[in-house]
Amino acid sequence: MEDGYQNRTAFIKGAKDIAKEVKRQASKKVGRSVDRVTDEYSKRSYSRFEEDDDDDYPMQGSQDGGYYRGDSQAANDDEGGHSDSTEGHDEDDEIYEGEYQGIPRAESGKGSLAGGPGSVKAGAQQFTDIGVSEAERRKDQEELAQQYETILQECGHGKFQWTLYFVLGLALMADGVEIFVVGFVLPSAEKDMCLSEPNKSMLGLIVYFGMMVGAFLWGALADRIGRRQSLLISLSINSVFSFFSSFVQGYSTFLFCRLLSGVGIGGSIPIVFSYYSEFLSQEKRGEHLSWLCMFWMIGGIYASAMAWAIIPHYGWSFQMGSAYQFHSWRVFVLVCAFPCVAAIAALSAMPESPRFYLENGKHDEGWMILKQVHDTNMRAKGCPEKVFSVTTIKTVKQMDELVDTGTDTPVWKRYRLKIMSLSQQIRNNILACFSPEYKRTTFMLMAVWFTMSFSYYGLTVWFPDMIKYIQKQEYESRTKTFTKERVEHVTFNFTLENQIHREGHYFNDKFLNLKMKSMVFEDSVFEECYFEDITSTHTFFRNCTFVASLFYNTDLFKYRFVDCKLVNSTFLHNKEGCILDFSDDFNNAYMIYFVNFLGTLAVLPGNIVSALLMDKIGRLRMLAGSSVISCISCFFLMFGNSESGMIALLCLFGGISIASWNALDVITVELYPSDKRTTAFGFLNALCKLAAVLGISIFQSFVGITKAIPILFAAGALAAGSFLATKLPETRGQVLQ
Repeated sequence: MEDGYQNRTAFIKGAKDIAKEVKRQASKKVGRSVDRVTDEYSKRSYSRFEEDDDDDYPMQGSQDGGYYRGDSQAANDDEGGHSDSTEGHDEDDEIYEGEYQGIPRAESGKGSLAGGPGSVKAGAQQFTDIGVSEAERRKDQEELAQQYETILQECGHGKFQWTLYFVLGLALMADGVEIFVVGFVLPSAEKDMCLSEPNKSMLGLIVYFGMMVGAFLWGALADRIGRRQSLLISLSINSVFSFFSSFVQGYSTFLFCRLLSGVGIGGSIPIVFSYYSEFLSQEKRGEHLSWLCMFWMIGGIYASAMAWAIIPHYGWSFQMGSAYQFHSWRVFVLVCAFPCVAAIAALSAMPESPRFYLENGKHDEGWMILKQVHDTNMRAKGCPEKVFSVTTIKTVKQMDELVDTGTDTPVWKRYRLKIMSLSQQIRNNILACFSPEYKRTTFMLMAVWFTMSFSYYGLTVWFPDMIKYIQKQEYESRTKTFTKERVEHVTFNFTLENQIHREGHYFNDKFLNLKMKSMVFEDSVFEECYFEDITSTHTFFRNCTFVASLFYNTDLFKYRFVDCKLVNSTFLHNKEGCILDFSDDFNNAYMIYFVNFLGTLAVLPGNIVSALLMDKIGRLRMLAGSSVISCISCFFLMFGNSESGMIALLCLFGGISIASWNALDVITVELYPSDKRTTAFGFLNALCKLAAVLGISIFQSFVGITKAIPILFAAGALAAGSFLATKLPETRGQVLQ
């Protein structure tokens, strides 16, 4: 009996508690409604005398109302640490996450994340009305773009933007270094790894394949997981595999490391320009994005200087036995990773793009970063008392589908679902670039990127190859030829260089401790000869016969004997790998580094001119004009018949064409909305690297054959690119979408 009474008492008590809770929640809702009415009345009352108020901060962009606040109100909020939004809350009520940090509540189009039948019904309605949701999202993006531009103008351009400029400049510098690394180490690496011509060509192109994949991958990810996070991951991959590539010994592993290093650095260009543009106001964007391009030039200068200072110094090396050798070119590869490591360290202290946060419905994070930009610039200008007057920023309605995997789902399955969802979002973003709204722009930009890259990279690689060809022609003109000589009982202990011996007969001769450079023996007989401590480069024996000869501690490997007969001949203690001798190639190496240094430095005037005129004459005039002048300059290449002439033409072409590259980077950033910007930029940059591979392969095939075809290819591509560029829309003076 007592148990029944106690159960009845507990039931009554529980019912009373539920009734009290319902009553309390109802009173809160009524109170909130009253507060909203009161706030609306206060706003109307305030607007009557607002026109006569002489405030230090005018109400900028307040068409929607409530975006900005006066200084006195902001000061009171900061001093008192009080938020109206928290008034009336108790410990059981849900409290807005950012209220105690001073972050205003957003009035955005965020979808409800609450569960229950109501949210399911709303989700079903949203699914059946996709067109309306897309229209609402587009409207939100347009409103955000207008308000964001106004906020950036209030934040000003100062210390924060310049700090970010140098941080992102290091990332762009790392990209410039990566382009030159393989080209500088190839003359040394081909000897160290005994590379054939096909292997050398693949090593020269592998970085472009990696950058092509990286640009597409990281550009797409940056629109989904953030600019800063994607850039940090990509730079980390580049630095790790650049470090490994300096130590690995085999050709295959070195090739693999350079491929992944290129994949990492491929994300730098599309992310860096998009990232920086979202901190720049309209009147500063073209100029400062052009200034940022100078770091690519600095990267080329850094690589050239380090190559000249490190690679020719063969004393900067060590070896562990004959299997592991660490030559100076590997030190150069290691040093070239420093800008990337510095960029990672500096970028770790920088915030994410606030525009990315606002596009993804994260009002609080975006507001905090914009406030940081404002406060940093104001303190640097000596106005720390100025208060960030923005109270509410428009955020974009989110349409991502939330999938609840549940707590019982295995971890691997959760990650698989997340990866599949992310892949689907990236795919949709790429397809959106080819939607009717952006299809024409995308195809036009694809054509301009492809033609410019095909001609630029093709010619910039063709120039040094032509210089090498001219040097080779001059060297071969000094070749000495010996025919039907008979040499007996002679000891050769001096350097043999640039000679051709045909139909010779060598009997009981000794070749001791010598170097053979560019030596060719054809149809000759070596009988009872002794070879010891031989170091050779570009030395071959063709259709020769060796009888009772001994090879001891030489680098005369099998591939140096072409169609030769070895009768009772022995090889003992052959050297492993190829032996480097920088003293012989120092002048040639110095010329390679010097030419690249001058070619890179020559873009400085073009960078300065484009930065100063980008916002004055417009992006299209800069792009088309520079392309036309570059096209005309191609025809001067017909007169480059000497080393000095080719170097001068290389500098001329590089200095002119850089202005069109700067304009193309700026216009690509400005033609796409924020949620598709890095995806489109990454796709176009990947196409650029594909065109570079084609241009390099085609132009190199004509070295030593004819100049006319490469010149016509380059001029035709530039002419087509300049014509198509005029069909693009001008973006000067437009708000960043």
